[in-house]
Amino acid sequence: MGSIDKDNAANSRTVNLNAAEGASDRLSNEVSCIFVLGGPGSGKGTQCPRIVEHFGFTYLCAGDLLQAEIESGSENGKMIQQYKKEGKIVSSEVTIKLLWNAMQNSENRKFVIDGFPRNEENRAAFENIIQLEPDFVLFFDCPEEELIKRLLNRNQGRVDDNINTIIKRLRVYFDSTLPVIDYYSSRGKVYKIDANRSVEEVFYEVKNVISKYYSGKQGEKIFTQI
Repeated sequence: MGSIDKDNAANSRTVNLNAAEGASDRLSNEVSCIFVLGGPGSGKGTQCPRIVEHFGFTYLCAGDLLQAEIESGSENGKMIQQYKKEGKIVSSEVTIKLLWNAMQNSENRKFVIDGFPRNEENRAAFENIIQLEPDFVLFFDCPEEELIKRLLNRNQGRVDDNINTIIKRLRVYFDSTLPVIDYYSSRGKVYKIDANRSVEEVFYEVKNVISKYYSGKQGEKIFTQI
């Protein structure tokens, strides 16, 4: 069974900033990953645990790893906190090294990565440093008005859940993350999911996409449903 890798988030607090160097030499060719992208509030964090439970992936959330670094009180954490207040994206180097540390600490070799890459720099840096491309991308598509409504209603007490910062986050998403989706779409790696539906309806489609993709690999990387 897969796992929500909270321990890895905690371990990432002491990440060595040189840990990702030479990653391609150590990362197994057996590693598979799915990127899960979509606007803030599109349901990525709701659907990913279901993917973990059903297919046995390990869940890595860039946002959770960054939050763990903030809570550590490190200098990197203070920098990340300031970026979040301003609605800006954290540097690729910091985020990728947190992700790499978490992947190295996991016994699993199947990952679903939530909310990353957020821009083209993230994407290129991840592929260059980790030497890994996603098997495919799940793109949770949802109207802007619905995203705003969901973010205002979730009331999680987060610093980035006020209306002004929400608008900034959405602008960053449309300006920076959609080009990443376009890039992977041009490579035939994007599965667009209508996220403006119930949780059950969305997961039904997600489940079908994942099952069909891996069953079509003709014996390669076929993941047994749990």
